[in-house]
Amino acid sequence: MIVASALPAFAQVTIFSPFNIAEAMDPGVKKAADIPYADGQRKKLDIYRPKHMSGPAPVVMFIYGGSWRAGDKFEYEFAGRALAASGFVTVIADYRLWPDVKYPDFLEDCAQAMRWIQDNIASYGGDPKRFFVAGHSAGAYNAIMLGLDSSFRRDYGVTMPIRAIAGISGPYNFYPFEYDQVRDTFGAAPNPEGTQPINLVTADAPPILLASGTTDPIVRMQNSQDLARKLREKGVWVTEKYYDGFGHLEPVIALGAMMRFRMPVLHDIVEFFQTFGAFPSGTPRPVFTPDPPETEMTAVIRKMDEVLAPIDGGRRNE
Repeated sequence: MIVASALPAFAQVTIFSPFNIAEAMDPGVKKAADIPYADGQRKKLDIYRPKHMSGPAPVVMFIYGGSWRAGDKFEYEFAGRALAASGFVTVIADYRLWPDVKYPDFLEDCAQAMRWIQDNIASYGGDPKRFFVAGHSAGAYNAIMLGLDSSFRRDYGVTMPIRAIAGISGPYNFYPFEYDQVRDTFGAAPNPEGTQPINLVTADAPPILLASGTTDPIVRMQNSQDLARKLREKGVWVTEKYYDGFGHLEPVIALGAMMRFRMPVLHDIVEFFQTFGAFPSGTPRPVFTPDPPETEMTAVIRKMDEVLAPIDGGRRNE
């Protein structure tokens, strides 16, 4: 009720709604919404960029999760504004979901969105030569797959390099497929082992940040640990960040201004991307401070803690 009263009458209320209220998001950001990147109802994207830009900015494509069967870009405005406020031109694209599509269609959609970014992002102040990818959960899988399997990018003429990838709470090693949701999406793949990021690592992979909550019961942190081990074996730069006591949704929610005091996930991503040339001039970035916000949203934060606890104790490896 607290959340609904703060939202416009036409807004669709979801688990992420409290974090998309204006008072709970980062200021100083401009948004361009519902831009088609290809033909199709689900093939549209939103762009977030700093209001004040002195020149071309680095670009990050953020890919949301939802078990490849749920999710909409409007739910992640808090993440788009957080990254834009940190200096990035940020793109969040919708992609097709099960049951309308199965593997690898959603990866092809993301590759199409990349091609649009390559061809058009300069018009929004973005520098395609400084291109990064981040994702959460199923979106982290998509992001890592697009970095490890260049065929998706090649098929859509994506030639701009991915400088680095950040995967948050991602599943990277889940074959054999034990759950119906995964079997529905991946079960028809002619080479199921080839759907697994851990089996596709080569020395050509871009630098990768892997982040996870230590008590994530949905995608256990062993996914990140196993992939990190394989990346190191191939000589790929990998950084691991584990957030003690947090589950599956909390790390992505902590990107937003309201929950950022919980863990330094935004700081860790920005710092990692900076290592690989996001801001050549060394522009100072926001510093993480573990201080809870003292606003009228405090009551909402307490309510959200109560809501998130049972959600993070539910499904496994989705």
